Amino acid sequence: MGLHFFLIEDDPVVRKMLEKLINESGLGEVVGCAEDGLNVRAADLLHVDVVLIDLLMPGRDGIQTIKALRQEGFMGTFIMISQVENKEMIGQAYLHGIDTYIQKPINRYEVLSVLKRVADHMSAVRSLESIRQVLKGFETQTADAAVSKPSAIEQQAQQLLLLLGVAGEAGSADVLLVVRWLAEQEAKGLPVRELPPLKELYAELVQREYGLSPTETAKEARAMEQRIRRLVLQAFTHLASLGLTDYTNPTFEHFAPRLFDFADIRRRMKELERGQSETECRMNVRKFLTAFFLELKRV
Repeated sequence: MGLHFFLIEDDPVVRKMLEKLINESGLGEVVGCAEDGLNVRAADLLHVDVVLIDLLMPGRDGIQTIKALRQEGFMGTFIMISQVENKEMIGQAYLHGIDTYIQKPINRYEVLSVLKRVADHMSAVRSLESIRQVLKGFETQTADAAVSKPSAIEQQAQQLLLLLGVAGEAGSADVLLVVRWLAEQEAKGLPVRELPPLKELYAELVQREYGLSPTETAKEARAMEQRIRRLVLQAFTHLASLGLTDYTNPTFEHFAPRLFDFADIRRRMKELERGQSETECRMNVRKFLTAFFLELKRV
């Protein structure tokens, strides 16, 4: 099933170009358009998966519109479009929930690349949810009785994910599985700094959590790897955006150098300053997961 797109863009030429690209891409269809954000409500987006929204518009700009729609309960994906390269505005856009950023003037290949990446991610999330729903249907009453409330450290992990701006990412549930595993390792007296190869860890977590066949385990482990990597990248960009907006922000000051290489954070800040949506920095996921768990222990 293709995605449903909604366009909020004051330039009719850009709207027409985007609609043509989307319809020809095979990724979905445009189900609605608006020339500004003033009259768009979450009720208008009930069946919308992705909103492409201009940053600067008359009446109400893109950031104000995103904030209003989020408050009304819209949980879909936002893709920002603008030729503005103001670092503070771009940082604010990421803070308020945009998934990625497309630079004007519109480039066919960039648009298609971004839409394909977003579509692939949403497909992976839906596939995982389908697996979870199927497995849930086979749970026994005994298994249900054995399900316990989240541990204290898992609750702390949820709060930290929220602080890092990634609580809504699909990979947040996977990170909680890693946290639980690390807590169990520590309880056995094993050093948490010595993580096994991540591919092996993900396969073990998937097998333990879902009890899938070897083929399905390998497939879901790869999906878990992608989700966690995406979450780490979003946390990385979120912290860099905080640093751009306010270098003395306590969340930025505390977590940026602990969860990531601070030299990479500075590079990402410069990339955001240039309006660069993709990063050239390499993500050290192993360091992030270990440091994330150690931060929870410290708390």
